[in-house]
Amino acid sequence: MIRAPGPSRLADFFDTYTKDLTADDLQRLFTRDAREAYRFFTRGVDVDALKRMPWHKRAITEARILFFAFSMKLSPARRVVFGASLLLAIIGLINLFRGIGIVDIARVPFLGGIGVPGPLFSQGTWSLLFAPALMNLLVLLEVADRLSLKNDLEIARDIQQAMLPSGLYSAPGVETFGMSRPANTVGGDFYDILPLDDGRLVVAVGDVAGKGSPAALLMALLLAMLRTLVDERLEPADLVTRLNVQVCRHSPRSRFITLFYGVYQPLTGELTYVSAGHMPPLLIRVDGRSERLTDGGISLGMFEHSTYTTGRAIIEPGDMIAVYSDGITESENQAGQPFDEIGLETALKANARDSLSRISAAVVRAVERHTDASKFADDLTILLLRRTATTEPGGRP
Repeated sequence: MIRAPGPSRLADFFDTYTKDLTADDLQRLFTRDAREAYRFFTRGVDVDALKRMPWHKRAITEARILFFAFSMKLSPARRVVFGASLLLAIIGLINLFRGIGIVDIARVPFLGGIGVPGPLFSQGTWSLLFAPALMNLLVLLEVADRLSLKNDLEIARDIQQAMLPSGLYSAPGVETFGMSRPANTVGGDFYDILPLDDGRLVVAVGDVAGKGSPAALLMALLLAMLRTLVDERLEPADLVTRLNVQVCRHSPRSRFITLFYGVYQPLTGELTYVSAGHMPPLLIRVDGRSERLTDGGISLGMFEHSTYTTGRAIIEPGDMIAVYSDGITESENQAGQPFDEIGLETALKANARDSLSRISAAVVRAVERHTDASKFADDLTILLLRRTATTEPGGRP
């Protein structure tokens, strides 16, 4: 048997439901927040022209503007649901309509006991009318907040992409190309291509644990620290060791970072590198053989006193190195099978004679076919470096 709630239970429920609520919160909701939402949805509208309209035309025009502005911010499916809900509300009011007469609006706040000609509805209709109106107000405020945040994230994405090299870098004896595709608007993967004054080339790929804004902020911090240390001309193992100390001291303990850092000498084809917990890069030889570069140590940010070792590899003319994030090899299909290193190696070898940008695009397409999804669970990043025999000078990324 279900008992009706007593006064004490109702009081407890009311106290819990209104916990931390203040009069200022309610005032801010209907003043500042409402004004900000109005300004957001009326961007591009001539507000001065609206103010010059008669009040009844202005109300209708503003309602139409807000309806279309809000509707077009929704996805097509949600737009249909929103329109259907308003249509049902209008149909409900029509069914409750009882004609035209003198409406007693004495119970409406601020208007007093005034009777005016107007539509007559069944008892309780005004409650049904104001309830969805308040609900739509809350939805408008929430959507405005989320869309403002989305706009900020899109600006952050543009800034993040501007921090990364763009296009093909080509110099005598080497060409390299990188690309990164975040799972969300912003991501925690990065790559870098930094020519040094002595002709050597620094290449790096990093992967911050997690996705979204937290990973993106830490990615920007790591990239700045990395570029600062590169200017000191340290050996790869020494640079990564010092970078690990900075990460341990200035980033959350729960955020680990994998990093591949390499310095390539185009004259000799020697690559000195450190792989700090990163996916082992694939070295695709011109004759079709493949090798994995594994020397280095554990991920950054785990232990401040971690040590790292430098690995070495000789890149012959025509050889290609692929440095990638785990978002590529760990992308799964509906059966839970990962793309894996075998899928990556197959895609690289099948397109090895193409340009580096086309090879990168082919890898991403192969991952898309494998996952059969347009939205990936993790960021995708790949950097390709190929030794060439050209002696023509190139440009900077």
